[in-house]
Amino acid sequence: MTRLIQYASLHATPWKNGGGSTTEVTVFPPGATFEDFEWRVSIATISQSGPFSVFPGIDRTLTLVDGEGVVLDVGNERRVALSEREPVVAFPGEIQVTATVDGGMTTDFNVMTRREYCNHQLERRVVRDFSTLERRSETTIVFLAEGESLTLISGCERISMVRYDAVVLEKEDVWTLEAGHATVFIIDIFPNDE
Repeated sequence: MTRLIQYASLHATPWKNGGGSTTEVTVFPPGATFEDFEWRVSIATISQSGPFSVFPGIDRTLTLVDGEGVVLDVGNERRVALSEREPVVAFPGEIQVTATVDGGMTTDFNVMTRREYCNHQLERRVVRDFSTLERRSETTIVFLAEGESLTLISGCERISMVRYDAVVLEKEDVWTLEAGHATVFIIDIFPNDE
């Protein structure tokens, strides 16, 4: 069933280290905790420098939504300046990641999938007027990252969204995204083959 998740109905949870907060957008299975989710989508604010929590067995994709950006030291592998120029970073959750905040608070979009069960793909798409979304997976999440509004239209549904709202698509194969100008994140969840 297609499900609209209104950002205004969600609640932020402060991080244990005080460096920011997380707002869970959706999780599967419903009601799952950090220990037993198969996939999880959230919005995080990073207000001060510090380490990320470690999540063994989890693949993560982090995308900048608002703010000047943050520098991420991803283990001993690389340093990424998450910014408008490079807005997406993916990394394994078991690697130690440290964030350095220089230009004020940032807001980031976070996708996490438990490797044992599934994997994910995130697409950033700019919508001007109309764009067609053809489903690629059993579960697709559409998140309005930037822009005042977005309308999703299928053969039998019409859903209106405002900024930071999300829609979980689980049925229709083809949707039309309609907006004057918007940045949309499209997340596909792919279950592992049996």
